[in-house]
Amino acid sequence: MTTSAESEDRQRVGSRRRSVARLAAVQALYQLEANSEADPRSVVGEFVRHRFGQEIEGDRLGEADPELFADIVCGATDDLERLDTEISAALTEGWPLPRLDSVLRAILRAGAYELMHRRDVPPRVSLSEYTAIAYAFFTGKEPGLANGVLNHLAHTLRDSDL
Repeated sequence: MTTSAESEDRQRVGSRRRSVARLAAVQALYQLEANSEADPRSVVGEFVRHRFGQEIEGDRLGEADPELFADIVCGATDDLERLDTEISAALTEGWPLPRLDSVLRAILRAGAYELMHRRDVPPRVSLSEYTAIAYAFFTGKEPGLANGVLNHLAHTLRDSDL
């Protein structure tokens, strides 16, 4: 019989694995943008085999949910045009998507993908997770921009789920 504490521990581990998958997906999307000739499925395989749970440059990348990771990376890559259209509609005219930092574009694309295609993930979870990732990479206004754009997309795409 499973105790309440064991169940909570499993939920925390699962949540942590999903958080690591999201961070890794942002890194993979950044890598794919930097090398437009790379195949998304090859990049996913490389991350799963060589990065998850490994120490890289003194930092340990925890265990990730490989299915969520692959879904975000491949799904965002496959639906890039639509994602970019939705993200661009949420940006101001003075700050078009190509003007944004490439890491910020990767964060927005991953978050937008989840909001559009992962109905199993509550919008507030996606907002929280990708805003936290933005804070991990940026100290300026970028996390606020990421939160604002993703919040706009959540209301546009998933208002009934909020």
